[in-house]
Amino acid sequence: MMLSKDIGIDLGTANVLIHVKGKGVVLDEPSVVTIESDKKRVLAVGEDARRMIGRTPGNIMAIRPLRDGVIADFDITETMLKYFIDRVGARSWYSRPRILICAPTNITSVEQKSIREAAEHSGARDVFLEAEPKAAAIGAGMDIFQPSGNMVVDIGGGTTDVAVLSMGDVVTASSIKMAGDKFDEAIIKYIKNKYKLLIGERTAEDLKVTIGTVCTGGRQAEMDIRGRDMVSGLPLTVTVTSNEVQEALWDPMSSIVLAAKSVLERTPPELSADIIDRGVILTGGGALLHGVDELLTEQLRVPVLIAEDPMHCVVKGTGMMLDNLDKVVKKKF
Repeated sequence: MMLSKDIGIDLGTANVLIHVKGKGVVLDEPSVVTIESDKKRVLAVGEDARRMIGRTPGNIMAIRPLRDGVIADFDITETMLKYFIDRVGARSWYSRPRILICAPTNITSVEQKSIREAAEHSGARDVFLEAEPKAAAIGAGMDIFQPSGNMVVDIGGGTTDVAVLSMGDVVTASSIKMAGDKFDEAIIKYIKNKYKLLIGERTAEDLKVTIGTVCTGGRQAEMDIRGRDMVSGLPLTVTVTSNEVQEALWDPMSSIVLAAKSVLERTPPELSADIIDRGVILTGGGALLHGVDELLTEQLRVPVLIAEDPMHCVVKGTGMMLDNLDKVVKKKF
């Protein structure tokens, strides 16, 4: 019997997902913690905490401890990780798990260190760090260990990671702080400017998911939203269309297109030829945004395909890497 459980963690800005070796994905919860600010007491973690965003009294704060793919609040991240690791039963008094965590490709050594320390403090025996697009590609079923080019675009909550992989490693990559959160911010700003209406993060996300699109003529839907009128200060309802959401998302999507183009431009020609044959794989929650694959296909002039179950690609990839830790993970930070 194996005493220690290996676990893979996709420590995302929007969600934390955990894969336990032999069990598969056992946890998928929002990266949110609510605390009582005066006593610094943790009230809720994950989904329970997310429901409180924008709806808490003054002394209770809903905190998202990760911003733009990196740790913004160390103590809260550590508390959240401990809570999740305990919940999946990966830690006990006689054994500590080996943990493989994914991070954006361009984080600094200081940021790497803080991720490693948070995992160590939450009860890990060994901590391994891996590039997010690599895990995403493996989780999407790409064989990145052959000498041929594979390209992945992973649109998460805090960062979008674009990478070309060959022979088990990243050849060219780019990581930008433009992803799901910035989409929501762009929608909030657009509604504020156009309708003088203040809406919250959750309403913006509902709009994005329910009627949002990023390709012209892709979706013709409308939705009623409620918010606070900036002029009268009273609640107000307006009807928003898919075209308006597309307009709101134009800027952040343009940045993602540019990042993908820059990676392609820096890729060796032999590998570019492989990418034309195989296409680009889209992973992450952002892959579910309506029309992303069409827009990227049109802009990059290569086929762009959405991975099966894009939200779970990174965490599934960590699971597969756990099975071959010695072969896959070269460096322990």
